[in-house]
Amino acid sequence: MAGINELMTLTIQRSASDLHLNPGRPPVGRIDGTLTSLTDEVLDDAAVDVLIKEICNEGHWKELQEIGSTDFGLPHASGNRFRVSVYRQRGRYSAVLRLIPSKLLTFDQIGLPAAVQELLRRPRGLVLVTGPTGSGKTTTLATMVDWINQNISRHIITIEDPIEYYHGHGLGLVSQREIGEDVPNFPEAMKRALRQDPDVILLGEMRDLDTISAAVTAAETGHLVFGTLHTTGSARTVNRLIDAFPSNQQEQVRAQLSVSLAAVVSQVLLPRDGGGRVAAFEVMLMTPAIANLIRKNETAKVQSTIQTSRRMGMVTLDDSLLDLVRRGEITAEVALDHAQDRNDLESRL
Repeated sequence: MAGINELMTLTIQRSASDLHLNPGRPPVGRIDGTLTSLTDEVLDDAAVDVLIKEICNEGHWKELQEIGSTDFGLPHASGNRFRVSVYRQRGRYSAVLRLIPSKLLTFDQIGLPAAVQELLRRPRGLVLVTGPTGSGKTTTLATMVDWINQNISRHIITIEDPIEYYHGHGLGLVSQREIGEDVPNFPEAMKRALRQDPDVILLGEMRDLDTISAAVTAAETGHLVFGTLHTTGSARTVNRLIDAFPSNQQEQVRAQLSVSLAAVVSQVLLPRDGGGRVAAFEVMLMTPAIANLIRKNETAKVQSTIQTSRRMGMVTLDDSLLDLVRRGEITAEVALDHAQDRNDLESRL
């Protein structure tokens, strides 16, 4: 039976984004979005247990026994890192190892619009990178942090669960804190971060009210804050932030966001025609018109405002999809499957 190191090596060699270990199937890799068996050997319960015990330390194993799952980062001899999630299902153990590319990508390689790069020079504001799980949010944020670190003298604090990309010091200074290892939770890390002289704060995930509230406050008080949410589209993202607060605070939060929110970048990762993956983006930049819509609780009109503000660097997801089809990067079918307004995109195609 192949050991965990061999399977991780195979995952890297086959350019798989994830490695799945499940009893009853061979080790499975996600290659260009499709699940593919990496070996012929079917794993049984005992084989999966052996593989999982190879990667779990005492603390992770204890957490797995007590609460049924554990997450952590795992280095590989090649210099790559994996984000590991081990869990119990139907009384048996399974694991998913997400490959984090060892090489940071450039803006051009990701395909990020130029308007997004301009955001990185801002002294303050909240920039949200959103999209479904596995859409490349972490990679986009790592590229943004790396660009600031290499080009501007800033103290950057990242708060992650777990740390995925390691950043050395560039022109800037980078402090990376891992939840569960360096600090117990996101709210605690956020509270402490404001006392650590940060210019830029990266929040791996804005998953609760305390963290969201602290992020909005930090953006208001003169920090550039990056965060992620599992939402698609700018209007949905703004609504999700506001809905996290009790109803008696929502009007105040709308006023705060209209001042502190700098941009929402939504992304989806799509199968590239001919192999590989390519990202499509929606970019909403804060303008007086959009600030006004947020204050007045008229987020339904945000989409049409983005559509009419292309000259300012904004782009809708459907325009991005159309652009990718015209460049031959994706098929029309893929674009329509991910469109926000399928009928409209179909007529434009």
